Amino acid sequence: MADRSGHLAALILLGAAVCVAQPRGRILGGQEAKSHERPYMASVQVNGKHVCGGFLVSDQWVLSAAHCLEDVAEGKLQVLLGAHSLSQPEPSKRLYDVLRAVPHPDSQPETIDHDLLLLKLSEKAELGPAVQPLAWQREDHEVPAGTLCDVAGWGVVSHTGRRPDRLQHLLLPVLDRTTCNLRTYHDGTITERMMCAESNRRDSCKGDSGGPLVCGGVAEGVVTSGSRVCGNRKKPGIYTRLASYVAWIDGVMADSTAA
Repeated sequence: MADRSGHLAALILLGAAVCVAQPRGRILGGQEAKSHERPYMASVQVNGKHVCGGFLVSDQWVLSAAHCLEDVAEGKLQVLLGAHSLSQPEPSKRLYDVLRAVPHPDSQPETIDHDLLLLKLSEKAELGPAVQPLAWQREDHEVPAGTLCDVAGWGVVSHTGRRPDRLQHLLLPVLDRTTCNLRTYHDGTITERMMCAESNRRDSCKGDSGGPLVCGGVAEGVVTSGSRVCGNRKKPGIYTRLASYVAWIDGVMADSTAA
């Protein structure tokens, strides 16, 4: 019996060691994406450095998160399309200047409400197998809890702040809003214009903000850039629901009078 108890104790200790070794704040349980399998993905960059994710919604517009502009200051804002690796040369990669950056007018630095940003490229993107717009949800409906959705990005992959060079992705189950709003979770802060996904050591993190939450091949949400501990089961990932912003998105992209 003592041998069995000792063996069990050893297994428990081993399990604890594995848990401790798992870094918080990474796309945990995720993996490197297949090269160029997500041709809509964009890297929003300031002075050549990745700061946020984004995704192509038309040949000249990229959607991202409004908070991403906080990192811009006086820097040069650009969008990299057609990339798998941020550093290695790839025939499909091209960096575009941003002609116009339009954050949602009601977004505020201190909240994650209306955390959307539209970026107009200086010219139409060269579309091809590795560069394609992504369809986004225009019908205002709730994605059922438990639905597996895909999130991808070049965001932080370890608690030390290490960032990957190649695109990572992860499948996450949608969490119903009622649960997400429990006092022990986000305590009533999740509005009907937001949705949640589980974050039990599998999560989006810093640098993934602005990327799409893709359910059934359609972008349902955008990763918000609020500060929270990534991978914490009690702090599910928060996403801005695109179907709540159809009029604003269409209006901005249709405004041909603006530069």
